[in-house]
Amino acid sequence: MIFYLLICAIKLIRLVSEVITKMEMKNRATYKRKKPGTSPGSLVYVGEQKIQNVKMYLFDFNRDLFEEKDIENVEEIFKYKKNGNITWINIDGVHDTTIIKKIGEYFDIHSLILEDILDTSHRPKIDDMEHYIYISLKMLTVDPITQKIGQEQVGIILGDDYILSFQESAEGDVFNPIRERLRTGKGRMRKLGADYFAYCLLDAVIDNYFLVVESIGERIESLDQEIIVNPSKTTLPKVHNLKNELIKLRKAVWPLRDIVSTLERSESPLFKESTEIYIKDLYDHSVQIIDTIETYRDLVSGLFDIYLSSVSNKTNDVMKVLTMMASIFIPLTFIVGVYGMNFKYFPELEWQYGYAMVWVLMIGVAGSLWIYFKKKGWT
Repeated sequence: MIFYLLICAIKLIRLVSEVITKMEMKNRATYKRKKPGTSPGSLVYVGEQKIQNVKMYLFDFNRDLFEEKDIENVEEIFKYKKNGNITWINIDGVHDTTIIKKIGEYFDIHSLILEDILDTSHRPKIDDMEHYIYISLKMLTVDPITQKIGQEQVGIILGDDYILSFQESAEGDVFNPIRERLRTGKGRMRKLGADYFAYCLLDAVIDNYFLVVESIGERIESLDQEIIVNPSKTTLPKVHNLKNELIKLRKAVWPLRDIVSTLERSESPLFKESTEIYIKDLYDHSVQIIDTIETYRDLVSGLFDIYLSSVSNKTNDVMKVLTMMASIFIPLTFIVGVYGMNFKYFPELEWQYGYAMVWVLMIGVAGSLWIYFKKKGWT
């Protein structure tokens, strides 16, 4: 029977392993990669395979005018170039290389920049191409249910009177407050130039980092309390997952400081002197986020030590209880063992109160040991 159960367990383990392997292969199949040896500047989409259509939105505005439009064909946006207004074109989805190529050709964007836009695994960076500036960064979000961190690449191209933003996915972004400010005309957004609007886009992405970092801090506090009060088998995987998410967050945020620092030192005519103070504010925010992430990394590393200490203390408590029980029952076992010997002549065997006295002796020994442990503070 045991042998049969063992065989069933082995078969079940193999089945689970095969299912996991197939799921991993499926995930790899839905992720498009660039073939080795591809020539520089080749427009190849790198990222999760998507089937939804690319969505394009256009915002054309100045101090007094505002136009918002959904774009069906790429050719519709071409008439807005050099029209005297500031034009923001947002492209949700970069998996359609044909659309990206047409936009690149019309706005005279270098093929290497287009290649970086299509590579969603690219490290955040900044490139100053004289007549435009390209900035690539990661947009981070937090799932309100699972608390997992989502990551999406955003590419921003700043020209003299236009801004192009390329988002990896069309499932939402952090730019809704900017759209509302454009529609209502509140603030400086419609009054200042394209450089200030590019700053607003960067500021929206960086401000959302604070919400992500705040959710990480809440999870660390919750885990810290759980580890101290009642560590379990599920606690350690939670700490490990949190550590991995902090690593992912660090990879997305660390290059941001270099990007903003480059913008701050840039002598490009695309950024006016009046916008420099806002760029300095972005730099302060990026440094603050990086410092917070490094602090949280140290705290998560400390959680492992706290977990090991808590588990060790819990084990020590169990061993202490077992030791006290053994210490109490050892003399009782000795007494019972003595009177369990099969000798014919035992003085107490014929005594009328012998049985009661043995009980009194055992209870007295057990009680004395318990009082002793109590005074020592072991109970």
